[in-house]
Amino acid sequence: MDAVDKIALSMGVGWASGINLYAAVFMLGFMGMNGYVALPPDLAFLADPMVLTIAALMYCVEFFADKAPGVDTGWDTLHTFIRIPAGAILAMKAIGDVNQAAELAAFMVGGSLAGISHLTKAGTRVLLNTSPEPFSNWAASIGEDLAVLAGLWAALHYPLAFLVVLLAATALAVWLLPRIWRGVRAVFLGLARLLNGSGGAAGAVSATTSPSRGTAALPEP
Repeated sequence: MDAVDKIALSMGVGWASGINLYAAVFMLGFMGMNGYVALPPDLAFLADPMVLTIAALMYCVEFFADKAPGVDTGWDTLHTFIRIPAGAILAMKAIGDVNQAAELAAFMVGGSLAGISHLTKAGTRVLLNTSPEPFSNWAASIGEDLAVLAGLWAALHYPLAFLVVLLAATALAVWLLPRIWRGVRAVFLGLARLLNGSGGAAGAVSATTSPSRGTAALPEP
């Protein structure tokens, strides 16, 4: 691999990990095991059968969790602490045998790309969950999986073109993120108002229907 190939793979695996870590790990490991691509020595462990088995099992779990409205948001929240550090580590490993400064740079950029793609995905899913039908979640989940597979394939076969597209997509995501998260904030504020309103209404009904404490019961005639 030349420098452009290493950078494309490093940035690609960081970005992909933020969307679907298990799909990214399984794809790279499967291609490396079957000789479709020569993985960098520090990423050769992805082709280990144990890693492939765990990645495949976790991908199956995520495949279903990612398509259930509400469950997908809980899953994304949990994976905030998994996808981003994993993306940073994989990006650092993919850069190969270089000096420590380059490894640290790959770690930081890979982690940043994983964070941007993860937050964009998680925020978009919260907005989609306001829709009563589940088809938008299914379409988004399948589209994300296809984007991960296509993106990594492009990073391995057309590294320069992939880097150009990744730069444009990242710039768009950075521009969209404040708008997405304003929408997310509005969703949660609306939900909080709804819950508070329900609690207040229930309390008012209880107060009007229950006898006041300390009021003496009238004697029966």
